[in-house]
Amino acid sequence: SYAFVLGIVLNDLKSNEIYKWFLAALFYGARISEKIATHTWQVFKSHDVLSPEKVLSTGWDGLVALLDKGGYGRYDFKTATKLLTVNQTLLNDYAGDLNRLHDLATDARDLEQRIIALGKGIGKVTTQIFLRELRGYWYKAMPPLSPLALHAAKTMMYLPEDADSDTTAVIHLQQLWKDYKQSIKEFAHFEAALVRYGLYLRHHDKQRSAKLS
Repeated sequence: SYAFVLGIVLNDLKSNEIYKWFLAALFYGARISEKIATHTWQVFKSHDVLSPEKVLSTGWDGLVALLDKGGYGRYDFKTATKLLTVNQTLLNDYAGDLNRLHDLATDARDLEQRIIALGKGIGKVTTQIFLRELRGYWYKAMPPLSPLALHAAKTMMYLPEDADSDTTAVIHLQQLWKDYKQSIKEFAHFEAALVRYGLYLRHHDKQRSAKLS
């Protein structure tokens, strides 16, 4: 999974580890490459800016410098503002604890809405990236399958062509995962692999289209 690659441990549901993944998801959900998002998170880690309090104490100028170092370029100003807003709201509403946010959510839909409500710039894509890795750990984390994973699963014939990204597709893949004697809590590894293959397919399709044109 993406969190595993970053060295983030989610299976114990420790609030500080969940926050680390949340911060990473904010980067992965932006309109930048996966490589830049990963590098930016590593820059934040190297400067020990891995908590809401640290983000706020770093300040706007400090965040811009870190984002620039990560390779954000022209997006760094807007992202710095977003990080300050989101983390201030997280502290104000949930004492900086995403586990508390999950506990207060009434269901899966409310959980997604609470995450989106943390601040402008957090949309469905970022929310689903974040929740995808918590599927099987947070019982209210039930995001739909991403279009990339769905395309990959269909290409590999894990799903029928008429499958959509609703709960049925996820349940089908989870059953397939269990059939191979894998823990449902490790399903995020399978889902992340499908996303990565989906990215490869998208890149391959673009290259083929460019050659044909």
